[in-house]
Amino acid sequence: MRVFMRAASAGSLSAAGRHLGMSAAMATKHVNALEARLGVKLFRRSTRRLSLTEAGSTYLEACQRILPDIDEAEAAVSSQRVKATGLLRMNVPLSFGSRFVAPLIPEFARRHPEVKVELGLSDAQLDLIAGSWDLAIRVGRLTDSPLQARRLGDSAMMVCAAPAYLDRRGIPRRVADLAQHNCLSYTLSAMQDGKYWAFGANGEVRVPVNGDLIANNGDALLAAAVGGQGIVYQPHFIVGEALDRGELVALELDKPVVELGGIHVLYPPDRRPPAKVRVMIDYLAQAFVERPP
Repeated sequence: MRVFMRAASAGSLSAAGRHLGMSAAMATKHVNALEARLGVKLFRRSTRRLSLTEAGSTYLEACQRILPDIDEAEAAVSSQRVKATGLLRMNVPLSFGSRFVAPLIPEFARRHPEVKVELGLSDAQLDLIAGSWDLAIRVGRLTDSPLQARRLGDSAMMVCAAPAYLDRRGIPRRVADLAQHNCLSYTLSAMQDGKYWAFGANGEVRVPVNGDLIANNGDALLAAAVGGQGIVYQPHFIVGEALDRGELVALELDKPVVELGGIHVLYPPDRRPPAKVRVMIDYLAQAFVERPP
């Protein structure tokens, strides 16, 4: 359409090609393809000049209305590559998001006032692309996927219980001792399913456990543990504050805890993600350097 409009104004396909940075032959191919698609002739051709047919005049008027809208739409979309604007949809784990992501949003909003953030808090592993999320934060080991990933930090796993529980039930010293305790399990982790807890760097040691509470949220388990109900096996970012306050005590067992696998931000496999995605990823990475989870 642009070649057609330029040729109509210049009266020459070669002039249209020069203006648009293509050869006269390529410009001719564009117009020929357009005429073939429409099923009409747009130009009367002579050896010296092009002139519009009646159909060409009608089509030119339509192009003059349509192309500015297309140019505006393309400019708006292209600007998002270089300027952070629009809605940014983030999916993050509930406990981690509440503690470490939500408090960062006010400063991000001050730095990037043209970005609106939608924060989806869920411990479920939602499909990033199917859910139209711009990025997600995942805690734990990553599975193979086409998504791009950037590591934000680490958070060690810890086995903890309240002092009142340990006074009542005793302190386990070995992972085998856990079978005699009330172990509160997180149902969304492959490393603890309510029947077994995994220890060792790669989870190679599976220890039978039992407990009267399983939950799909770490904060629910934290509250139960602080209340003296049992032992939890959770990341430091969930239990750290309770440990600092003395509400929980970290237990040292004879096997190392499983390696969590890190905290990552994931985003679709676009070699040039929109600016709103790039600035949020950079912002999160810097924030977690300054304040590790």
